Amino acid sequence: MKKGLLFALPVYLLISSCTGDKDKPDAYGTFEATEVTVSSQSNGKILFLKVEEGQVLDSNVLVGIVDTLDMDLRKSQTREQQLATSTKRDDLTAQIDVQEQNKTNILVEKARVERLLKDGAATQKQMDDIKASLNLIDKQIASVKSQYASLNAQVSTFNKQIDQVNKSITDAHIMNPIRGTVLTKYAEPNEVTIFGKPIYKIADLTSLDLRVYVSGAQLPYIKIGQIVEVRYDKDEKTNSTVEGAVTWISETAEFTPKTIQTKEERVNLVYAAKVRVKNDGTLKIGMPGEIRFMPAK
Repeated sequence: MKKGLLFALPVYLLISSCTGDKDKPDAYGTFEATEVTVSSQSNGKILFLKVEEGQVLDSNVLVGIVDTLDMDLRKSQTREQQLATSTKRDDLTAQIDVQEQNKTNILVEKARVERLLKDGAATQKQMDDIKASLNLIDKQIASVKSQYASLNAQVSTFNKQIDQVNKSITDAHIMNPIRGTVLTKYAEPNEVTIFGKPIYKIADLTSLDLRVYVSGAQLPYIKIGQIVEVRYDKDEKTNSTVEGAVTWISETAEFTPKTIQTKEERVNLVYAAKVRVKNDGTLKIGMPGEIRFMPAK
């Protein structure tokens, strides 16, 4: 009887070992999401901010405004300067029209004097005076046009300044960039913010990436687009299992992160990979997970 038990024990252990290897995960890691930190693009007091941690926001929606009073005043002042310059430019246009009409009248007179000069009824001095008048008018027109060009450049500069102020006013509007869940809130209404200061952090949690690390020997068994089995803790003793798709595999090796298993495993060279998993709300950022992709033997 004892011999039978002794004989059966190695067989049982062999079967258990094979079963355990068959079910053993191929890689471990943690779940992560692409987190976007929304920062202030303006300086000033936050007039309102409709953001709360855990809140789901749509993309391209207004969630806050930084005080734009100073920019509005600067825009109004620039527009007044632009209007005054435009008025001067209009006056110069009227002057050019008058000089052009005078030139037309003198050209008519010149043609008349030329006819009289041929008949001997006019003198050369009369023709010289007319030519001198034409030359003077051309110089006056050129001078006015030069002033017009200068004012025109000023108006163009004012337009650019207004565009810059409009851009600053637009930047003072805090727009949510992606649809997702607010993870962390860094600012509150009535606080003073500056350019580049974080306001809140948001991420799309409808799907998460499980970042795992595989050895060089495992690389032949994994490829981008491959469907793999993903496991995560359901309770203390059991796992939940879902499907995931490999979306990225690193091209370069690295040392295993310190968070992975034993010290001996951490000194090995591995390749990082990401497995995209749909999230029904159960998965959380930082939660540990594992995958199995190698075929059962």
